[in-house]
Amino acid sequence: MKVLVACEYSGTVRDAFIAIGHEAMSCDLLPTDAPGPHYQGDILDVLDYPWDLMIAHPPCTDLAVSGAAWFANKRMVGSQQASASFFMKLAKVEIPKIAIENPVCVMSSLWRKPDQVIQPWMFGHTEQKATCLWLKGLKPLIETNNVKEEMMLLPKNQRERMHYLPPSEDRWKLRSTTYQGIAKAMADQWGSI
Repeated sequence: MKVLVACEYSGTVRDAFIAIGHEAMSCDLLPTDAPGPHYQGDILDVLDYPWDLMIAHPPCTDLAVSGAAWFANKRMVGSQQASASFFMKLAKVEIPKIAIENPVCVMSSLWRKPDQVIQPWMFGHTEQKATCLWLKGLKPLIETNNVKEEMMLLPKNQRERMHYLPPSEDRWKLRSTTYQGIAKAMADQWGSI
């Protein structure tokens, strides 16, 4: 399959698909963190290629409910509307199979509820971080390695490690990188269709 991983700088999902033999490319305004096929630029530049599958990670800064305290200002300056519009451009692309990933966000009320909400602990990571998936032409992911019981034995600051990351220049990058177990499940399950 020809797989486009939109708004991904890490190469995690891209490389999971390449590892099982697919032609995959990541695209982001940032350079890739891992060598591999990557288009550094606007995702809208590469959407006309005949992709079979797109997995998109649109920016969530203005959409995630974790930032609800700042929604009024984001609406006033238009950033939330711009982010929602970009999300919808990706959702309406003429690609047969699409997965759009975002945290719990306003798109559930502005557009529709997600098809699935996954957690890292469903795929072998002892952490919790609700991630929504809006799907087109794809089935929901099946969990591969449920470690919830093990995770629940950990202190809250360890199982919610991403939430408790200290302020830093790259905090947003660390929080937005796809977990390896989730990337592998996407490739194994959606790449075998």
